[in-house]
Amino acid sequence: PGAAAEAARALGYPVALKATAPHLRHRADLGGVRLDLADEEQLRRAYAELTELFGSPEELRPVVQRMAPRGVDTVVRAVIDPAAGAVLSFGLAGAASQLLGDMAHRLIPVTDRDATSLVRSIRTAPLLFGWRGSAPVDTPALEELMLRVSRLVHDHPEVVAVTLEPVVVAPHGVSVLGASVRLAPPPARDDLGPRTLPAY
Repeated sequence: PGAAAEAARALGYPVALKATAPHLRHRADLGGVRLDLADEEQLRRAYAELTELFGSPEELRPVVQRMAPRGVDTVVRAVIDPAAGAVLSFGLAGAASQLLGDMAHRLIPVTDRDATSLVRSIRTAPLLFGWRGSAPVDTPALEELMLRVSRLVHDHPEVVAVTLEPVVVAPHGVSVLGASVRLAPPPARDDLGPRTLPAY
């Protein structure tokens, strides 16, 4: 808890405390995240609760993060498809993408127009644009992030997979709260003709 408190002081309160063990990631139902911790007392209490629930810090792998502005949780992915090459995907994080498959896809490299289209192509897009009186979020910042991921994968063939989840899109700006990148020898490509996006 001492290292967590020191990290929180360096970041500034409020902070979030997260268990990053693989079996706890993206499992809100398991309770491995504590948000809006306003001071060291709350942080230490949350740390004790998490270790009591999930085991030692070595198993828990706790991380302290600055609280991100509230917004809409999204996911941005890039993968190398054996048939199509590099593909960029976008959707809302959680049930919309995991259960309903509400994701949109474009071939990399994406253009500005592709990024704008991606944001608007998912069925849950209204949640980004002020649905039922909620605040619209910063879709231009989200589109810029997608263009950067596209450039990263296009310019560096050894990057074979990128997952940013969640990406919190707030009324002003985006915050990437989780990221993974996989490196491998670039896959051999023998098709130099036009690429088409398969049906996902």
